[in-house]
Amino acid sequence: MENKTVLVTGGTDGIGRETALQLARMGARVLVHGRDKEKGTQVLNDIGREPCKEKASLCLADFSSLADVKRMAEDIKREQAELHVLVNNAGNFSKERLLSADNIEMTMAVNHFAPFLLTLLLLDLLESSAPARIVNVASSAHKLMRSVDFENLQRGTNYDGFAAYSLSKLGNVLFTQSLADKLTGTDVTVNALHPGVVNTKLLRKSYHLDGMSVKEGAQTSVFLVSSPLVDGISGKYYKNMQERPASNLSQDKILQDAFWKLSEEMVSQFLD
Repeated sequence: MENKTVLVTGGTDGIGRETALQLARMGARVLVHGRDKEKGTQVLNDIGREPCKEKASLCLADFSSLADVKRMAEDIKREQAELHVLVNNAGNFSKERLLSADNIEMTMAVNHFAPFLLTLLLLDLLESSAPARIVNVASSAHKLMRSVDFENLQRGTNYDGFAAYSLSKLGNVLFTQSLADKLTGTDVTVNALHPGVVNTKLLRKSYHLDGMSVKEGAQTSVFLVSSPLVDGISGKYYKNMQERPASNLSQDKILQDAFWKLSEEMVSQFLD
């Protein structure tokens, strides 16, 4: 990872923080995204204490605001000559139905629409820095979705926090496969992963469960960012550093196209 610039979203907590630390140890220059400056500064300090040749930088943005996502992307494009890897790791879980600054159901806003917009805004920089990789942290929860009700994507009726989370993670996998098709012929790849049930703030907030360590949980993200074993591989889903089949639903080409179209419409005003 020497001389590689990597952006890790949600890099101030849990899996994202551990991913950023491990990549910095491997020699990468890490852009750490977070929404809390104090926590972000602590991560930079932690990286600074490691035997790293390159310094890390902090990128502040609230992913519940698409305008803030766009502002961060513009800052990165202005300040960075290259971007070799984008790790879409930031995630949200809410037991209660909340709305984002853009009047979008919060879990879907943060987990799907924000990384969808960020990725599209940074594609030119990734392509000009190629070979480049996009890594989407999804979840095996996407496999719980048996269908998609486009009339109730906002979960306005019968809200269930885990159903909203599962739908957003299905969105991550659909996005991964659609984007891989669109990137055919370029030297930019995109893959998704299930990190495992990890002892993170999100897990404790949602179900008060314990899980594996964040060090174990970051393994597949770090693998997809750095391993030569995935050179040229795109549109796949990984678990435990091994390719696994994504759900049948996520491989429905008609659904992939419909979800992309909807996502593009939702963020269209921020793509100009």
